[in-house]
Amino acid sequence: MDIDPFWDKWNAASIGALVISPVPLLVLIILERAALRWSALWLPCWRSMHPLWILVFRSCAALCMSWFLYSRMVLLDGIFAFYYYTQWTFALVIIYFVIGACISAHGCWIYSKYHPPDNEEANGLLEGDLEENCPLILTYRTKQNRSMPKLQRYLEEEKHQNARFWGYVMQAIYQASAGAVVLTDIVFWGLLVPFSSDKHFKVNLITASMHSVNAIFLLLDTFLNSMSFPWFRIGYFILWSCSYVAFQMFLHNWDLSWGPDLFPELNTPWIILWYFVMALLHIHCYGFYVLIIKAKNSVFSKCFPNAYISSD
Repeated sequence: MDIDPFWDKWNAASIGALVISPVPLLVLIILERAALRWSALWLPCWRSMHPLWILVFRSCAALCMSWFLYSRMVLLDGIFAFYYYTQWTFALVIIYFVIGACISAHGCWIYSKYHPPDNEEANGLLEGDLEENCPLILTYRTKQNRSMPKLQRYLEEEKHQNARFWGYVMQAIYQASAGAVVLTDIVFWGLLVPFSSDKHFKVNLITASMHSVNAIFLLLDTFLNSMSFPWFRIGYFILWSCSYVAFQMFLHNWDLSWGPDLFPELNTPWIILWYFVMALLHIHCYGFYVLIIKAKNSVFSKCFPNAYISSD
């Protein structure tokens, strides 16, 4: 049953104010970019792991998710598949893996260029031992520089350089996707599935996969990469959701509506309360992923002190 047009307009104005009000502050937060090392985007957090493994994983994740989104959603619903926040988030995770695969490919090239082959590395260690017993050689080249691998010297020099444009884009998408994935999956499995009364809303293999595959792939990447996850970049996540709300309000002006999602129709009673709760839930969802990163660094550092490199 439709509500009075006055309340419909009041809801739209209230939601618009709720969406627009934090944007200036979020932009200022995002502009305060912390230093980001290029190697953190493609080097694994495990010392003995070759970066090629992350490249293979990200490429497979991008291909699998793209095939699933296209064959299960786009072919069936066309452009209308992107009415939902879930599909937006699913596509955002795909973009992250595509950019991540490209950066990992470049990182593998750097790794092959600076990392010596096994026989060369062994010879370097042997020469290092000889230099320790030969003062004459030490006068021409210090022991530290001689025994340090080329890759390690490259990483030491890189500490004073910031990542390139696509590095910051990848990091922004990574942190926006993390919060959005937690939000969609928690609301879907925790609210919509057990409490939805819509007869047209049914859980099938496609909807279940859409709300699990993205989280599984993103978590696996998190346990492999060495990227940091600071609190202040929650702005990326909130701006992503604000963009979807603006998109929904545009469709509302054309009297277009759809089934249940994280952001229901604007003419729903008490809709402003729902949007306010969702705004607060953004903090909890992003904080949940921050806790995952902290738990990863804490547990792996204690269990595998010689193999794991903390991203803190």
